Amino acid sequence: MERGRVDLHLLAKTLLKYDVNSLLHGVFLAKSNLAGGRLRLPRALSGFVEARDVNVAPSGGVKMDEVNPSGDAKKGFGHVPFHRDEYTGEITAYFNLDLAQIRGYRLGEVVEDLLVALATYKIGKVLEEGLRFRTACDLEVVGEPEVKRPEGFALPSLREIEEALPEMIEMAGDNFADPRITTVVYR
Repeated sequence: MERGRVDLHLLAKTLLKYDVNSLLHGVFLAKSNLAGGRLRLPRALSGFVEARDVNVAPSGGVKMDEVNPSGDAKKGFGHVPFHRDEYTGEITAYFNLDLAQIRGYRLGEVVEDLLVALATYKIGKVLEEGLRFRTACDLEVVGEPEVKRPEGFALPSLREIEEALPEMIEMAGDNFADPRITTVVYR
């Protein structure tokens, strides 16, 4: 594979065998001894958060020092007042799953369905419990997720996906390494 076109089907098939999530999150194997560093797949699943009508909401507080309340603040002791700017506005999370890319791996309908289920599971987990992007920034979902395309597709509940995944993984099992758990040792 040092010359010519990289066989993306073979790459996807090999990645599926050892790390199914790499087909969703993308890979870039920059090792020169592997097809000259040309083994790469773009992300099939991506997301971002966008804010609109952002306003500053000043806040602050005091760092309390119960041990040495009158200590030298320059040395990290004492009660130290602080100021902080918070922000308010409308925040929207967007997710994109490239179904054409998943179909382009040519791994069959069972694997395609598994990849879509894994992606919707990951989206559901982020929406349910993963929206704390930084300190003092706890977001929660308001309303139902809206799917733009494919038309008529409704995002299944996290529970529905969790119930379906074990059988889907079993159905795709012939595509995975044996044993299915790969142990990596770093030296």
